[in-house]
Amino acid sequence: MSQEHYTIEICGLTRHLPYFEVAPKVRIAIFNMLGDTEVVEALADWLAPRLPKEGDALMTAEVKSIPLAHALAVRVKLPYIVARKTRKPYMIGATSVEVLSITTGAPQTLWLDGKDLSLVQGKRIVLVDDVISTGSTLAGMRKLVETSGGVVIAEAAAFTEGNAPDKWKHIIAAGNLPVFIG
Repeated sequence: MSQEHYTIEICGLTRHLPYFEVAPKVRIAIFNMLGDTEVVEALADWLAPRLPKEGDALMTAEVKSIPLAHALAVRVKLPYIVARKTRKPYMIGATSVEVLSITTGAPQTLWLDGKDLSLVQGKRIVLVDDVISTGSTLAGMRKLVETSGGVVIAEAAAFTEGNAPDKWKHIIAAGNLPVFIG
């Protein structure tokens, strides 16, 4: 490919995503909505009516999907919980699970602050992510919800990623980003 970016339409907006080599001859288009208020708002407008009405809270993993979770929470009038990637000293009674991150290629821990336990325990949770590549972060959040006494009722993202989009047909997503091989 001679171009240095992948052009995509996101809810009527055009963005040029830079390529990033994740393995020899394997590239992905990097989607980073941090600071792109226009994209975050458009995605939230598109996703909000598609989320189940019976949810009690949203959960996302830090960092890149936090703006989307916030914008969705405002629209659907639900609280949102951030699964942290590091344990902070002020987190009392925190719960954790380990996941393998495709971004870093290493195991990482997701933490639920004890102050957020009441938002999960016995509640119906909608998971929110930016891009679902392997599903490892989703699996970690799902495990965090389940070990905290909640139930995941839906999973949503800006995009799924991969050359087999049917793998993610249960995900509420605005689109799919291909993986570029060769």
